[in-house]
Amino acid sequence: MAIQSEAALETGLVQTLQQMSYEYIQIDEGTNLKENFKRQLEIHNKKQLAEHGRERFTEAEFDKILLYLEGGSRFEKAKKLRDLFALELENGCRLWVSFLNKKQWCQNEFQVSNQITIEGRKKCRYDVTILVNGLPLVQIELKRRGTELKQAYNQVQRYHKTSFHGLFDYIQIFVISNGVNTRYFANNPNQGYKFTFTWTDAANTPFNDLSMFAQMFFDKCTLGKMISKYIVLHEGDKCLMVLRPYQYYAVEEILNCVQNTNKNGYIWHTTGAGKTLTSFKAAQLVSEMDGVDKVMFVVDRHDLDTQTQSEYDAFEPGAVDSTENTSELTRRLESDSKIIITTIQKLNAAVTRTWYSSRLEKVKNSRMVMIFDECHRSHFGDSHKNIVKFFHNLQIFGFTGTPIFVENSVDKRTTKEIFGECLHKYLIKDAIADENVLGFLVEYYHGNADVNNTEESRMREIAKFILNNFKKSTFDGEFDALFAVQSVPMLIRYYKIFKELKPDINIGAIFTYAANTSQEDELTGMNRGFVSERVPEADDMEDIIKDYNEMYGTAFSTENFRAYYDDINRRMKKKDPSMKSLDLCLVVGMFLTGFDSKKLNTLYVDKNMEYHGLLQAFSRTNRVLNEKKRFGKIICFRDLKNNVDAAIKLFSNNNNIEEIIRPVFEAVKKEYVELTDEFLKHYPEAHVVDYLQSENDKRNFILAFRDIIKKHAEIQIYEDYAEDDEEFPMTEQQYMDFRSKYLDIHDTFFDNQNLQAKDAIQNKEDRDEESNSIEDIDFCLELLHSDIINVAYILGLIAELDPYAEDYAEKRQEIIDTMIKDAELRSKAQLIDGFILQNVDNDKDNFLSERKRADGSSDLEERLNQYIRGEKKKAIEKVATEEELPVEVLDRYLAEYDFSLKEQTEIIQDALKEKHLGLVKRRRTLNRIIDRLRNIIRTFSWD
Repeated sequence: MAIQSEAALETGLVQTLQQMSYEYIQIDEGTNLKENFKRQLEIHNKKQLAEHGRERFTEAEFDKILLYLEGGSRFEKAKKLRDLFALELENGCRLWVSFLNKKQWCQNEFQVSNQITIEGRKKCRYDVTILVNGLPLVQIELKRRGTELKQAYNQVQRYHKTSFHGLFDYIQIFVISNGVNTRYFANNPNQGYKFTFTWTDAANTPFNDLSMFAQMFFDKCTLGKMISKYIVLHEGDKCLMVLRPYQYYAVEEILNCVQNTNKNGYIWHTTGAGKTLTSFKAAQLVSEMDGVDKVMFVVDRHDLDTQTQSEYDAFEPGAVDSTENTSELTRRLESDSKIIITTIQKLNAAVTRTWYSSRLEKVKNSRMVMIFDECHRSHFGDSHKNIVKFFHNLQIFGFTGTPIFVENSVDKRTTKEIFGECLHKYLIKDAIADENVLGFLVEYYHGNADVNNTEESRMREIAKFILNNFKKSTFDGEFDALFAVQSVPMLIRYYKIFKELKPDINIGAIFTYAANTSQEDELTGMNRGFVSERVPEADDMEDIIKDYNEMYGTAFSTENFRAYYDDINRRMKKKDPSMKSLDLCLVVGMFLTGFDSKKLNTLYVDKNMEYHGLLQAFSRTNRVLNEKKRFGKIICFRDLKNNVDAAIKLFSNNNNIEEIIRPVFEAVKKEYVELTDEFLKHYPEAHVVDYLQSENDKRNFILAFRDIIKKHAEIQIYEDYAEDDEEFPMTEQQYMDFRSKYLDIHDTFFDNQNLQAKDAIQNKEDRDEESNSIEDIDFCLELLHSDIINVAYILGLIAELDPYAEDYAEKRQEIIDTMIKDAELRSKAQLIDGFILQNVDNDKDNFLSERKRADGSSDLEERLNQYIRGEKKKAIEKVATEEELPVEVLDRYLAEYDFSLKEQTEIIQDALKEKHLGLVKRRRTLNRIIDRLRNIIRTFSWD
């Protein structure tokens, strides 16, 4: 049977949408895209136009609308889509133009088109486009069955570079499919394939098949609702976020309860699945409902109070009022504030202390909805009872990744008893299957039997083990780690041991002073290092903070402990590249719940934990980031296996543990051995790759070695992995040799070294269904790049050079080889080689005299910056001379790119028009120049 072609897939989808009452429209950008938009916008604004005795916009009025829509970034255009536009009509009256009906989302105008042709930097034809009120808001990219779905994702990314502009900047959602696998994602260029999602039903059953996906997701009311209600504009990152299906269903359940019942309920979504976004959407949409007076988001600790506030502000600045103290909370409850964030402690004080509660008499009967964060301890005490008793017209909803059942309850009270029925479930097994969170690699360290078996010697051995294996676990410090210990005294002992061992990584510690413990803390490991009053350990905390201040040049103390906490939080998250990071943080309970960092991948455990305390702590490590972070790594120094198994079974509804916990080392090693053994049968030596002639042969090599790269990245993080293991068919040197060949092929097709081949690829029709171009392959380059190997790292290596030493040539070459082996830095290796030649080889004595002052790289860094500026200037002048273009034009293009990170190809296009080239030659010249400018950007841009 013949494989279904892309054309057949496209035809079938268009027919399906027509059967779902989508109007089919043939669109061509050059003729009727704007004409259709004008017509559909007039239909959508029929009522507003009728109020002015009109059915149409005049051409001049429509031009004003187009001019308004034209300006701004994609993010700003997403705002315009959702706003009204005050259009001044030709008669001087004002008409408020609507582009999207957000309240009656079914009452938008839906159309479908296919093969819309766009003239950008290259001519592109888009597969299937859904237009809402005439604007292209959903773009669907299809590939024939059997094709890797990432090819469709990569094609969308190429369209971002080459053709998306004008009204197509209003796309909100992309859908990619090869017929059997279908995913959707928000319009954020280059966010990564990991941020594409499968649509499901409410029970988390996926709709991968395109026809099933279309019936569910493209239902006009569902799609209209997704665009109108469930796309979030993230102000912090200036990007669009689209809710995942489990988030959508959870919010819908809460809205249904508020609108149609007086029932309470809870949402069971596994830790790391985006609870904050879900709760924000729920709070926001509930607050907009008729009859609801207040929505309160209630947390149980100050750190989550401020964290949640900042995250909510990122979604919609000013949408939420936070409260600094109980008096402020009382004032907000009396005011018109619609959404309030507070802690359960402040709320309890407000309803139990007469000074505050007397002021709240008039809001006792207000329609109040409270959304509670994960705060089990607080809800099983008197605070929860006091709050529920005080407000007479209250509905409560809880969010939790680890509910309390009979099995993990201290006093037999459960989450169901407190909050009612579970409204929606999304368990850890679901999230791992969807690649929304990572699984866990759990390893147990049993120690050295020869070591003197005392507690102090055991702790010293563990500390040495952590330091010896830290770089392997964290990819040379690209990620960081937490070390959870049993008690505050034990933390202090560990800290002193680490300090004695003079570590080459940055180590900190944190615990605080407040009465906040319970029996449940001790049983589950949920205690957070709190002690009841100032105790002798407080002086040790002062010493720890002093060490921290010396390491980072800060000025914290226990008097401004909050700021110290926040600083550790930022350094652990590694979001600010100018901020020296913290590699390992010792904790008792802090950061084991609520702390959310994609850069944390390892948890060391010398602490008794079980059930929700254990899974919460483990889940600090499992946030999705990139291909390199394949799982969260847990190293236990106590025998917690039975506790781990029990916790995983409880919170995955007794599903197979193997779905959550990674296989043991021997199983992964067996897979790696079989994979490399089969590979070497086809490519016994690296030089064999040089003889591959056809693009298809090279493609087969790339796909085969890519599998090895992925497995190599996975296996090397196991503690038992040793690169010189004699059972491995492929030595580490062979791996590095093949890696170089792999990168060489990538460079040939993607860099400026083979422009004719690239022109040939670019001139292919986008609908070439038999195309299996190397250009479509995801090379997974992030697996071959270390964030640690950056300009500071390279400068540090250069600063250590001694041009008169016997091993100078070897050390010098190691620097260049380090860069060549890195996927992202190899393009800069020649630049650094030239810098060393000029500043070290040809200026030995001056370099040595300056080197001691340069070990912080300040002077050396400035010289490198000057060198880069000079070489970049030469490179630009060379392109200008050879392409016969003014240097100013190229400078403007590069300056615009530096500012907006967007290619302004029209700058080069306008310059080429003056050369009066033929159409074909002008297009090829444009492609060539853009490629050369991209090469300049790659070579001379440093993070």
